[in-house]
Amino acid sequence: MTFTFTVSPDFPPDHIAGWYVLNTFLQRTTGEHIHLELFDRFDQQRAAIARGEIDLIYANPFDAATLVRDHGFVSVARPDGIRDEAMIVVPDHSEVQKIEDLEPGARVAFTDDPDVHMIGMIMLEPANLGATNIEAVERPTYVLVAKALLSGPADVGVFLCDAFDNLSSSTRAGLRPLVTSHIGVISHMLMVGPKLAAKVDELRTLLLEMHENPTQRLIVEGLGFSGWLPVDHEETEFMIDLRDTLFAD
Repeated sequence: MTFTFTVSPDFPPDHIAGWYVLNTFLQRTTGEHIHLELFDRFDQQRAAIARGEIDLIYANPFDAATLVRDHGFVSVARPDGIRDEAMIVVPDHSEVQKIEDLEPGARVAFTDDPDVHMIGMIMLEPANLGATNIEAVERPTYVLVAKALLSGPADVGVFLCDAFDNLSSSTRAGLRPLVTSHIGVISHMLMVGPKLAAKVDELRTLLLEMHENPTQRLIVEGLGFSGWLPVDHEETEFMIDLRDTLFAD
């Protein structure tokens, strides 16, 4: 039987190879046939989840609630040293110096990353900006959000902090962060679906011990973090509840 592994589409593009290496490691150590399937957009990935085609996922917090409550997934581990935070950014030459300088009608560039979009909208509230008085400029990747700021279609952009940090130095040089969120307890998680439930303990042990082995530690570092940390059901539910509270209408 072949199981399908996927990754939240908001991961930095230069980590693609790292996820394939991790997938190969998981296949070799578990003896299971695991296929890595990457999606360009969240809607494509969610459709595959709804069809029951996903068995293992590195999921963003927005989708974690649906995965747990509607599809029977359980959390295995979360990345060490990485939390989901968002950043509001303007072109370096912009006259905007703080959030309150933004005005209704501002052209705001987003990806379809749901958590980052919602955190960004919260951070725009001091300027009295909301969905009804901004012009949303959607781009499929954070690189293209940056391009929209640099070339003119957008006045302000919302980035996942990790994605902004992974832009090229020349691109970042033309941009200026205004504010960064500091929620501190929301993160992506590696989650296992019902068909792989029997492997949860084995997978958790494998991941949590990777940082202790020099070769395996290189695999984790190829994903952009230093190791894996345990995450149990109670912690997952707390994170989901906090997310629901933060993003409640």
